[in-house]
Amino acid sequence: MIGSLELQSKIDRTVNYQGTEYLLFSGTAYLGMGNVPEFEKLIIEGISQYGISHGLSRVNNVRLHIYPQFETFFAEKAEAEKSLVWSSGFLAGTAAVQLLSKQADHVFVAPDTHPAILPEGIKPDPFSDHGQWAANCRSKAEKLPNSRILILANAVDPLKPVIHHFDWIKDLPGKHDYTLLIDDSHAFGVLGNGIYGTYSQWKHLPVRLLVSGSLNKGLSLPAGILLGDSTTIDEIAGTSIYRSSSPPAPGYLQAFLQAGHLYQGQQQKLIENIRLFKEFTIDFNYFNYAEGYPVFSFSEQTWSEKLFQAGILISSFPYPNPTDRLTNRIVVSASHHPEDLIRLHNVISGL
Repeated sequence: MIGSLELQSKIDRTVNYQGTEYLLFSGTAYLGMGNVPEFEKLIIEGISQYGISHGLSRVNNVRLHIYPQFETFFAEKAEAEKSLVWSSGFLAGTAAVQLLSKQADHVFVAPDTHPAILPEGIKPDPFSDHGQWAANCRSKAEKLPNSRILILANAVDPLKPVIHHFDWIKDLPGKHDYTLLIDDSHAFGVLGNGIYGTYSQWKHLPVRLLVSGSLNKGLSLPAGILLGDSTTIDEIAGTSIYRSSSPPAPGYLQAFLQAGHLYQGQQQKLIENIRLFKEFTIDFNYFNYAEGYPVFSFSEQTWSEKLFQAGILISSFPYPNPTDRLTNRIVVSASHHPEDLIRLHNVISGL
């Protein structure tokens, strides 16, 4: 087991550790925006215009127009009525679930639901997969009297990986009022509508739909977002957790609004890199993957050390508990060059 590596330089497609350069196939910067010079320039320009941070509450009498401008733009692209931008995805999810759980008579929680959208004192339902959980949700809903039911889930489990689908909700008994809150942290930039996540994919379900998540993974923005209908978003905007919290740094949001072509280009690179790695490994039976997703997991416990010795660093750590077996994943990003994937394939072929 390699253990933790403390780095003192920028993380790119390669990292330098103790004088040795390693190819990096880890992390959550799926689109690699942090390594796009044009995007970095836009961020610097945004910081010059708006300053390094904005510590004022969004309800202060002195406000920056960039925040509602960003929210309107993101909501339109995601095909939601309205959005709220937050300093983190965790805060966005926490604010949403605090309100929604108070309005619910029952809460159904998917097995791998992120802590950001878990109500206090409630744990994920103890099922091994979403299929079993969904069947149990239907069974419980059929037995309950007319109720307000809150359903909590992730868009994707990035560790296995598995992309979750919610069409089964159409088959739930119509006697209940349903609210569905999805964490899209690992979907933004990768799944759904362009780079804007899965909201548009599930907006036609017979539920009140909200999507929250971090923008600091695929989109490389140190911020979070909450998407939903205008009534619910306005209600959350009136809560103390929103009114008393500081927003994200405005310069990043300004850069995002000007970088659509850069995001589109990086997404195409990511799609091509995923296709290329799948093509290289099509005859291998070692990997678990979800179609179109840049994470490839495997169970072989010795590979991470062998790859490290060959100059390749992957995601490898015990999860969810410190005493658990290693969760091993190869994460492909838009930053990788074709020759990086060829080198990785060559090393894996010799293991």
